[in-house]
Amino acid sequence: MALLNTIDPSGRPGAGPSRRSPRRARRAGRRARRQWLIGYAFVAPAVLLFLVMGLYTIGYSVTLSFAKWNGFTPNWEWVGLDNYRDLLYRDPTLAPELRSAARHTAIAMLAVPVGTVAVALPLAVLLNTVRRLRGLLRSVYFLPYVTTGIAVYYAWRYVLEPDGSINLLLRSVGLGSLARPEGWLADPDTALATLIVIIIWGSVPVAMLLYLAGLQAIDPHLLEAAQLDGAGGVRVVRHITWPLLVPITAAITLLGIRDTMQGFQIFLLMTNGGPGGHTDVLGLQAYQLAFFQNLSPTLGVASALGWLIFLAALLLTVVNARLLRSSQ
Repeated sequence: MALLNTIDPSGRPGAGPSRRSPRRARRAGRRARRQWLIGYAFVAPAVLLFLVMGLYTIGYSVTLSFAKWNGFTPNWEWVGLDNYRDLLYRDPTLAPELRSAARHTAIAMLAVPVGTVAVALPLAVLLNTVRRLRGLLRSVYFLPYVTTGIAVYYAWRYVLEPDGSINLLLRSVGLGSLARPEGWLADPDTALATLIVIIIWGSVPVAMLLYLAGLQAIDPHLLEAAQLDGAGGVRVVRHITWPLLVPITAAITLLGIRDTMQGFQIFLLMTNGGPGGHTDVLGLQAYQLAFFQNLSPTLGVASALGWLIFLAALLLTVVNARLLRSSQ
């Protein structure tokens, strides 16, 4: 028994586990500590960046929403909930502008997801049935997403001007009564709708690809069985394809709502809220309150508006998650 205790697992006598276990344990401990330090060294920059740019910014923004400050004076003026009251009902200038911007944002939040789904789903079904040139057509339809940017927005402005391509095309085909002499973005009746169409144009490519991936993941035997039972194309889409694509539709809807609520670049670059505030949205109003009020102490008001937008987005996300869970 004594001999067995001095034989290690490799069979070498004189180097038993009773003599080497403490050394191995210390070595394993040092290796574990070294790996622990290396791991935390790699994670530390991201954690530090999050603490500086995330938690600190959030805390600073929350605090600022309860104060009035123009960004230059050394001290803040604490006002409590006055910024929120001014935005919601008390300020005779801010409150009506906020309600108007909220109405425009709500219209865009409803129209953009609906329009995106209405265009992207038939397009994806059509591409899924095409056998030839599918890759080329997919690239062509995805092109708007690749080229979307400031340059495209300025290109759209030229197209929509009084002498732009849209008005020229309408006049050339005898529909000059539909043309807008002052331009599509300068007409209060068409400005917001035109911007919504452009947002949908930029959102369709990603939605189409998501739908196309969902369609290609459906078991073809399921569709063949439905067709053998006499189901036509419309019934197959309605009773089989669409229910299987509901989660993708929910994701596309949520992305559209998020982009519309947070995004303001297109409104800033193409109309800057005009004409007469008919394209003013919440994101654009927060941006203007923060940076374009000269030395007025409106940074706190802009921060309060940002938190109101965040709370609305959080509420919509919870509602969307509940609806998605109930549909499943």
